[in-house]
Amino acid sequence: MTDGRKRTARALATLCIAALGASLASAPASTADPSIDDVRDRVETLYHEAEQASERYNDARLRLADAEDRLAALQTDLDRQRERTETIRDQVAANVVADYQGQALSTASQVVLSDDPEAFLSQLTTLSEISSQQAQVVADLAVEVDRLEMREEVAQREVDTIERTRAVLAEEKALIEERAAEAEALLGELEAEEQAELEQAQREEAQREEAQREEAQREEQQSRSSTPRTPVTEAPASGGAAAAVQYALAQVGDAYVYGAAGPDAFDCSGLTMMAWAQAGVALPHSSSAQMGSGTPVSVSALQPGDLVFYYSPVSHVGIYIGNGQIVHASNPSQPVNVAPVSSMPVSGAVRPG
Repeated sequence: MTDGRKRTARALATLCIAALGASLASAPASTADPSIDDVRDRVETLYHEAEQASERYNDARLRLADAEDRLAALQTDLDRQRERTETIRDQVAANVVADYQGQALSTASQVVLSDDPEAFLSQLTTLSEISSQQAQVVADLAVEVDRLEMREEVAQREVDTIERTRAVLAEEKALIEERAAEAEALLGELEAEEQAELEQAQREEAQREEAQREEAQREEQQSRSSTPRTPVTEAPASGGAAAAVQYALAQVGDAYVYGAAGPDAFDCSGLTMMAWAQAGVALPHSSSAQMGSGTPVSVSALQPGDLVFYYSPVSHVGIYIGNGQIVHASNPSQPVNVAPVSSMPVSGAVRPG
């Protein structure tokens, strides 16, 4: 009996081991290499994160410029206030010296002549020897000192704002460089065959989009020829909008560079800023700021020259050129190019000018 049980146990154990081996052999590998699509998605995500940081960097540059302008104006005002304060202080000192010429100066007079304005102001009530006219001069000095201190506090707040903004700029610049470098490294890791396949897929996608555009144009032409009296719903570019569109189209093929605004490289808001500058319209170098620099329009009512914004929060912008297309500076992996207006999630549109 005992030998029979042992033989049965050994047989069961053998079956279990075989079954386990078969299960392990059929299990998928946990460390499979990422597919080309996975790498492409990751690269696009990294470039988008870099562009978001780039647009925040542009916003911070605008805030820094504003703060520096305010500080310069405050500094001018502060210098004038210091001059007024010192002039009145000298007048008070001269009056005290004249009143007490040849006599030992009282404690109050010594306070007036002190270089410490706080000590002086704290003991103004003790100046009983000073005439009413002198008292008015002293009161004027107190007011001017208060104004001086207030301006100094405001100026210091602007200095603090500038320092904080510069720290933000450094952080965003580091993030841009980190994300862009990671994206470039991922692209570099693709084998030649995979890279060729990726490029082929991109070419095929571009060809499909071109075919769709041509088909849409043919349908539009047929529609116009069959109904010649139908009003045109899309106005051609004219005036300032035409100049903006013409400039943007002329930049197709230029490189994408974070923070650039021409002449040979652009980021998204740098391109639209320079395009509308040709029409004499000043736009800020920031996609989110540009969204507030025009009249809002719906996507269905777009006209050439309108700015179209993408993502939430806004971090990308292109310029509409008609026929459902935009010109935009997309990311460092490709130059300034033409793309369908719906190729990214639209968050709004405005008409500058």
